Amino acid sequence: MKAVAIIVAGGLGRRMKNDVSKQYILLGDMPVLSHTLRIFEKASNIGHIVLVVPKDDIDYARTSIVEKYRISKVRHIVAGGRQRQDSVKNGLAVVSDKDEIVLIHDGVRPFVSEELIDVSVQKAFGEDAVTVGVPVKDTVKSVDGNGLITKTLKRNTLWLTQTPQVFKTAIIKKAYQKAYEDNFYGTDDASLVEHINVRVKMIAGSYNNIKITTPEDLQIGEFLLKTRKESRSEVQIANAF
Repeated sequence: MKAVAIIVAGGLGRRMKNDVSKQYILLGDMPVLSHTLRIFEKASNIGHIVLVVPKDDIDYARTSIVEKYRISKVRHIVAGGRQRQDSVKNGLAVVSDKDEIVLIHDGVRPFVSEELIDVSVQKAFGEDAVTVGVPVKDTVKSVDGNGLITKTLKRNTLWLTQTPQVFKTAIIKKAYQKAYEDNFYGTDDASLVEHINVRVKMIAGSYNNIKITTPEDLQIGEFLLKTRKESRSEVQIANAF
């Protein structure tokens, strides 16, 4: 059984301080979004893709991203909403109830691996709701409105949540319906599922699975891309002997 992937790329990228939206900024010789889509194109546990972009970008995304880079799994390109949650809701609207599993991923996380996609989908069949993440490395403090520390949190219980997040279709659709009934906006899709009292399983992601939202993130992305290309070249050389 394969999952439907909703790739959310509806943002304007204000933090990037660039006239070009962050999903279309070049990373190496391709837009960030193209890198992401190509990984999902190759992932064995993904049946098809729903791509969510700003309304005015639909034609551009179709011709300059999907068709140019031959992303054959994209079945729908839909308009995003005011916030990320609204964009995911629009993507879910074209997912059939016959599709058992839905994976939701940020279009500007281009360093997710095929292996992580496959593992998260497999886990979702048994766990109902899965998110990937990484343990925090630094000490985390809670502060008040005046910047004064109120509490030091226990680091061994804290994780930084990433995407993909993967759910049984019926569960995530129910969570979204309830969220809008309650006028509840969460910080990620898993928080909406938590809102309907469904437990979410956290599994280990990767510190390389960064979200590119600032110029500094783009610099890190260029380094990761270079490292990945060098690793592939080394494997190709080794295989030649």
